[in-house]
Amino acid sequence: MKMFAGLFLAVSLMTAACAGPAQRGPAAPVAATLQGDVAHPDATRGWVRTELYFGLGRADAHDGVDEAAWRGFLDKDVTPRFPNGLTVVDAYGQWQGKQQAQPERLRSKIVVLLYPDTPAARASVDAIRAAWKAKTGDQSVLRVTQPADVSF
Repeated sequence: MKMFAGLFLAVSLMTAACAGPAQRGPAAPVAATLQGDVAHPDATRGWVRTELYFGLGRADAHDGVDEAAWRGFLDKDVTPRFPNGLTVVDAYGQWQGKQQAQPERLRSKIVVLLYPDTPAARASVDAIRAAWKAKTGDQSVLRVTQPADVSF
């Protein structure tokens, strides 16, 4: 019992130390520092965030798409469609195809795009997905799109 009391006291002290000064209600919104332009607005309406998930090859093998081929795809098929910026995240994923009994474990990349929600931008996203499937023979590129409030 003494050990648990000591542990509780230590956790309580660490929690109190990490908490810092007391909060005084919700934080005030921070003003954007840029004046804004079409590519980098100080505030947005009608923008979306799209994540695209690309499988590069099995996680337990050295086959599939290597880093140089990925960069080539990014330079040729993604960046020209979204030249104002994007984010690429290294990831691990699992995928189970229609005819597979077990999921494949994959080395993956996630591309995050923020853009005005227009038919042209959505067509660009679909063109990226189609280009990847044509290049690799993959069945799909997962796409997740959500509304986004953006400020630079």
